Amino acid sequence: EFMQVFWDIEEAQVKAIQHLASFVRDKSALPYLLTFTELITFTMKTHVESLKLQVDGCSLLLDILSQALEQDVVMALNENVTSSLLETARKHSENEELLSLVCTLLMMISASEVAAENLRKVGLIPDLLSILRNFLHNEKICASCCGVLWSLAVSENNVDQALLKSAVPVTSAVLQEHLQNGTVTESACSALWALSLQGCLTENEYEPTTALLLDALRMNPERPVLVKNTCLALASLIRLSELSALRFITDSKGSGINLVKDAYHLHFDDPEVVENICVLMNEMAQYDDVVLDMLSQKMEELLFEIKSRFPSS
Repeated sequence: EFMQVFWDIEEAQVKAIQHLASFVRDKSALPYLLTFTELITFTMKTHVESLKLQVDGCSLLLDILSQALEQDVVMALNENVTSSLLETARKHSENEELLSLVCTLLMMISASEVAAENLRKVGLIPDLLSILRNFLHNEKICASCCGVLWSLAVSENNVDQALLKSAVPVTSAVLQEHLQNGTVTESACSALWALSLQGCLTENEYEPTTALLLDALRMNPERPVLVKNTCLALASLIRLSELSALRFITDSKGSGINLVKDAYHLHFDDPEVVENICVLMNEMAQYDDVVLDMLSQKMEELLFEIKSRFPSS
């Protein structure tokens, strides 16, 4: 009631948000706090010029959503919430601290198909790519934005193909910049996989993207999610292009076959990793020259080992 009575008074709204923040650690307060999400975003929209209110509001939303996630509570956020966050990002497009909070929120929200659809409706993708270009150095922003891109691209709903195509070079730049950061690399590889599934890569992008994905696998072999999604992204590219398959086996930094073998030996007890390695090998097997190379590198021994370990596969 206090927030609704004093909508137009910025200081009153800041105090109200700070007061609400004091309840976040009380887990029993979560059901009540959830009802405030739309009020908080409406306040942010009303006072979009106020940097303090935007930072405090985003921080509070982040705390509420994080706690909801921890307690397996489903958040139903409507289009008003997503449009408010986008307006905040546009109004404060140069503030790195605030954008980091906004992008983290967008990533958490986009996990819901309904919310992802709302983000598409409010035209998020161009803003997302602009943020990535401007803050390519920021690991947190890059990881979050690639996470949102994955959610938007992996959906079965139609997304503007031209927009998604423009996301490929930006995502590749993120991957190139942060190859040694497992979290960012994992997120970027997932986004590239989703973009390749949607047919967003051009012929000229197949080979360099294959090399980049091999670098990601080479630098972060211990991360099972990264290995799974990178194998699927590579399989998608190899399905489309023999050049990608040849680059896979003749990469100047070392054959992809050896990387796959190493990944298997690290994650042989993870059925999903093994399954995705098999998907990748199946795509490689469609090219005669590649099969010869696989045989010369004793790939059949790995296949026999997988077959004996997973007899039903």
